[in-house]
Amino acid sequence: MIRSLFAGVAGMKNHQIRMDVIGNNISNVNTVGFKSQRANFQDMVYQMIKSPSAPTGGTSGAGSINPSQVGTGVIVAGIGTNMGQGALQGTGRTLDLAIQGNGFFKVTGTSGKSVYTRNGIFYIDQNGFMVDSNGNLLTGIGNDGATSPTWTAPGSIQFIDSTGNAAVVGSISIGKDGKITAYDTAGNQLTIKIGSNTPPNAYVALFTFPNPEGLKKVGQNYFDVTDASGSENRLDNTKMSSEIESGYLEMSNVDLTDEFTNMITTQRGYQASARIITVSDTMLEELINLKR
Repeated sequence: MIRSLFAGVAGMKNHQIRMDVIGNNISNVNTVGFKSQRANFQDMVYQMIKSPSAPTGGTSGAGSINPSQVGTGVIVAGIGTNMGQGALQGTGRTLDLAIQGNGFFKVTGTSGKSVYTRNGIFYIDQNGFMVDSNGNLLTGIGNDGATSPTWTAPGSIQFIDSTGNAAVVGSISIGKDGKITAYDTAGNQLTIKIGSNTPPNAYVALFTFPNPEGLKKVGQNYFDVTDASGSENRLDNTKMSSEIESGYLEMSNVDLTDEFTNMITTQRGYQASARIITVSDTMLEELINLKR
């Protein structure tokens, strides 16, 4: 009876965690680049009531005895992230970028810390740098345009004029391979600086991971590297299967049908666990009343 009480408490606690995950998914149904999560359960430790045994005495002896065990409840085994593709929404704004396929944008803050995101809302600041909504610098890559190109080191993307100063961008285009072309207000093509280099060709860089579901969510649509995710791998813009769609944003991949279904089953699981506590309490009450 005491075991059933604790099992009921464990069920309520862990169904509450699952409901927290569902609530967070639903609240982010319109968050650009959001990846939904799912809580997975597993049973807890079992108490051995009767140990198993092998058959004895051949055909004339006793047969085998199966183990008799009582479980102690449920626990959250893990909260996984669904990295599936979200729907693309057209915006008509050139600096809104969506990734079709695998990969993440890489942005770097003033502290030098880099994080990764699928949120493709970018701007050009007063110094000519491509930045995200929080002012973090978008990472780009460049090459020399050869048949077998030599790539520069990844770095920030800055638009400069012929004097090397920050330029006013009049128009810009970004291809499916991430290649950037920009012109000033007079129609002159601008130089694009990648880090400390000025390569002939500049691209928006994309990065993948051996285990993207191992990335850690750190808020503000950012992911951070962990030991589980592995180190970043930069995609080759001239050969990658993923595409960058300019003028589009990737919306949240939350499926409200699944979320509301999970909400119902989670609520019923919580109620059933609470009922276990109520019934166990009634049984204890009967036991206590034997004394009267």
